[in-house]
Amino acid sequence: MTHPPSRSTALPKYIQLTELLIRDIDAGRLLDGERLPPEREMAVALGASIGTLRKALAELDRKGLLDRVQGSGNYVRKPRKPMGVYAMFRLELLSGGGLPTADVLHVDAMHKPQDLPAFGDSPRATRIRRRRYLNDVAIAVEEIWLDASAGVLTPQMLGDSLYQTYLTELNFWITRAEDRVSISALPAWTPGGFGPAGMPCGYIERFSWAAGPNPIEFSRTWFDTGKSVYVQRLK
Repeated sequence: MTHPPSRSTALPKYIQLTELLIRDIDAGRLLDGERLPPEREMAVALGASIGTLRKALAELDRKGLLDRVQGSGNYVRKPRKPMGVYAMFRLELLSGGGLPTADVLHVDAMHKPQDLPAFGDSPRATRIRRRRYLNDVAIAVEEIWLDASAGVLTPQMLGDSLYQTYLTELNFWITRAEDRVSISALPAWTPGGFGPAGMPCGYIERFSWAAGPNPIEFSRTWFDTGKSVYVQRLK
């Protein structure tokens, strides 16, 4: 199991643990049918209180990801498809898994520049630039464009999971996404300490859909291949 990050996050502590364990299950670090360590031992390893851990385990149980056997312990039940807030977040640490968090760099409502591919129905969009982490390790910078027809976001509305923000603040959910993975250079707006602008790195372009026929979001992610890897598991 990976240790949860110490960085601040909008998610409650027990949900952080839940999401971390879900990603460890999805990454194969926790295997289907595997017996989890005793709760006290597990709480120490994860840096959590017993009460917080038990709330996280109860949430896993509610999601159908845990078999709780009286007198024996807790056993992992791997789902048929990825679950959790970060089910569509495809970057993982080289060792697997990791809980995503983010620093918001800029949030701007603007006309779409001409270099963007076609998406959505409006000439305007909200542009969000963020630095992404996995367990406190800076692994990527990203630029997300949300079509104005879906709503307008402000910095105060944002949490670590943008898709969760869409659901709670704008009342829609991303149902599917298409990724195109290649190599590109870090953009000119890359924050200091991550890497020099122009440095080659992994690159993901993503189109995301909600209920309609047209994608309502387009994003670009530049990721450090020395610290993270893009993973797409087939079920």
